[in-house]
Parts: sequence; structure tokens; C-alpha cells
Amino acid sequence: MHILTALTYYRPHTSGLTVYAERMARAFARRGHEVTVLTSLDNRQLPRLDCLDGVTVVRVPALMRVSKGLVMPAMPFEAWKLARKADVVNLHMPQLDAAYIAWIGRLMHKPVVLTYHCDLRLPRGLIHAIANQVSHAANHVAAWGSDAIVSLTRDYAEHSKYLTRYLDKVHVLDAPVELAPASEVDIQAFRTKFGIQPGQRILGMAARLATEKGVEYLVQALPKVLESVPQARLLFVGSYQNVVGEEQYAARVLPLIDGLKDHWSLLGNLSPVEMTAFFKTVELLVMPSLNSTEAFGLVQVEAMSCGTPVIATNLPGVRVPVTTSGMGKVVPVADAGAIAQAILDILADPEQFRGNYARIKDRYSPDGIAAGYEKLFEEILQGRK
Repeated sequence: MHILTALTYYRPHTSGLTVYAERMARAFARRGHEVTVLTSLDNRQLPRLDCLDGVTVVRVPALMRVSKGLVMPAMPFEAWKLARKADVVNLHMPQLDAAYIAWIGRLMHKPVVLTYHCDLRLPRGLIHAIANQVSHAANHVAAWGSDAIVSLTRDYAEHSKYLTRYLDKVHVLDAPVELAPASEVDIQAFRTKFGIQPGQRILGMAARLATEKGVEYLVQALPKVLESVPQARLLFVGSYQNVVGEEQYAARVLPLIDGLKDHWSLLGNLSPVEMTAFFKTVELLVMPSLNSTEAFGLVQVEAMSCGTPVIATNLPGVRVPVTTSGMGKVVPVADAGAIAQAILDILADPEQFRGNYARIKDRYSPDGIAAGYEKLFEEILQGRK
């Protein structure tokens, strides 16, 4: 089967959406499918045509950026050309181009499957507000042209303003999780590289420095944790400089982080092996997410697959991995006191929150989820016959 996958950003750009799409593309390729990814040339140093892990990547130049979206005049022509060769069109949303790509697939009588990652909520501001409305409109047009919509959880689908309008099209498939192997030597090298000392209680957060991540509430929680556990130290993994659309948020939060001095370390983006070492080093992972732009949080399942407990906020979709596995605690949204208490509870009795992480790995296997997509594609194709 020839699968055309379309999304705004792809590797080396890093977000939950791009990581999900990349893992699925690789899984489809491993299973014998021909996979083409249609995306943006957001970095001029990248090649326009590429092959990564058996996946063909076609990048389209951008004329301009609007908030977190890109205007790509050549995208409709590339989409038309590639959709003609495809058996299935899979769109990862939200993305501004989804509307016309979905209808290109429909006009060509190709099955169109949307993978809906989250309800987009951009920071305040006129440009962001306009971009929000345009994105919402594009999402609805794409839904009308689609055969099915994949959601990562039923919980999120039943609370999403967008997905509740299309529940008759919604199919739930788990998120793909895979980590690079990391040996004890790799873990020790990670600890040495980032100066982790014996006796430190290491906490973790993995995210972009973005408004919806709620970083400021973890910053506010840490002083209370330090009163009881003065040797606590938080490692923050992910982009924290020049995050698109988050410049004002960074200007507000980074000075607060500086005030925590050696108790908060900004590590930036890590290699795949270092990410595994990170999950195996931290005693718990915190996800203080604030709104529906966060719909799941792949990093929390990655942590759980290493046996690491998670603190997640009580948001639809985000709370599902903790509530179904028992590997952590769910706390109210925007509640620094509750985050601090949850950290202290887990540090006091970590074994209570270990759970069955072998089962986690099996449930979220990319090949198993690819099989679910294949079944959905075949059902649509057979229904049309």
C-alpha cells in the first residue's frame, strides 16, 4: 500500500505531533508499505527530497510564517501530484493545509484518514487569534472531506469541541512509543555529562517551553519541594530558546527559572539514547499541562515504559495513561501546591507507583498501532468496493 502522510513540520523539528508521525511512518515502512511524507521546508539547509529510515520525505518551501503555521503556495500542487500515486491519504492535524489536501484525496476517490492530535489554542494576540480561527475552519473542512478520524483516546474525543461534532467518524488508536536502547554505560555517561551527583533527587520534565505546557506552575512548586527535599533537582529537556510563537512566554518564564539556580537545569534537545537515559535517571516526570492543546503527552508513556512514575494534570486525554496504569498521580490544572505535594508523595514511596511497565511497552508498540491503521484503511477500501 502507498501511504501519503501530510503534516506541517517533520524531522528535525520536534513536537509530540511530529514524533508521532515519524514513528508511524517508520512502522508502516517496516511493514512493507511505501510511505511518502509531505511537509514543509522550514529550514533552508534541509534537502527538498529526502529518504529517512525507508520513508520518502518531500519538503515544500514556505513563503511566510503566520503564528505557528506556514504559507506554502506550492503545497497544493505537490499534494495533487503525490495523492494521485497514493492508495491512502493520512493527514496529521491541526494543520492549515489539511482542508484542501483532504478534498484532493476525496476528489481522487482515495481514502482520507485524519489523525487529530489536539484542539489548537494559541497565545493571546491578534495574529494568533486570526490563525486560530483559520485553523479551526480548515479542520472542519478537512473533517467533511474525510472518511475517518483517529483520536489518541476516547476521553479526549468526548471532550474536544472539534471531535464531538464528528464522533461517528472517530476511531481510537493508541499513540506509538519507542525508545532507543540505553545501556548502564549510556546512563552513567548521561549522569556525568550533566553533573548529577550522588544523593540528588532527580525530577524531570520533557517539553518545548510553550504556554500550554504550564512550566511556570512547576517552577512555583519547586520551592515547596525543596523545603522537604533540599537535594531535589529538576532536569528540563526540550527546546527553550527561539520556540516559534512563544517568545513572550519565554521572556516571562526563563527569569523565574534562573531564580531556582542549580535546582533547575535546562538541557535542551537530547539524542535518542540520551532521552532514554533521561527517563531512566529521573525519579518521576511532571506534565503540568494547562489546556486542550495538550491532548495526550507521548513523553509520559515513554517515561512509564522505563518504569518512571508520572504526575499529569487532570485534562481529557492527558490523564489517561496515569489513570489506566496507576503509574503516578493526577493533579488539578494550574495548581502548584498540588504538584508539589504529588512530587513529595512519589519521592516518599516510589515503589507504589511503578506499575507494569512491560505491559505499557506492548500496548503502545508502533507496529501494533500500525496494524490498527492498516485495518482501518482496509475497512474503508472494502466499504467503497
